[in-house]
Amino acid sequence: MPSAIFVVRATLPDPARRDEFDRWYRDVHLPDAIRSFGVRKAWWVWSLADPAVHQAMYQFDAIDAMERAVGGDEMKRLIADFNRDWPDVTRTRESFVLADGFPVDS
Repeated sequence: MPSAIFVVRATLPDPARRDEFDRWYRDVHLPDAIRSFGVRKAWWVWSLADPAVHQAMYQFDAIDAMERAVGGDEMKRLIADFNRDWPDVTRTRESFVLADGFPVDS
């Protein structure tokens, strides 16, 4: 079964709070989401074109595992916690399936 990737795109209305957001994301939210989802890998990036745009990616071993995680009660709790701590940050969510990949030699 192919890997699935769940992507959350967030817009931070005040880019001056980016360091604060990064600390919270790294120390609080991401570890909680990793435990709750049981993902293989998770990471986040900031847009170079728009300093307010943050994108987090969660890699699951299979589509059904991702669907269970993002459709369950833990997801509702994670969303509520995020909204409590960062009520002014808007988010969109999208799911992807890994189509292919190529190994890269070092």
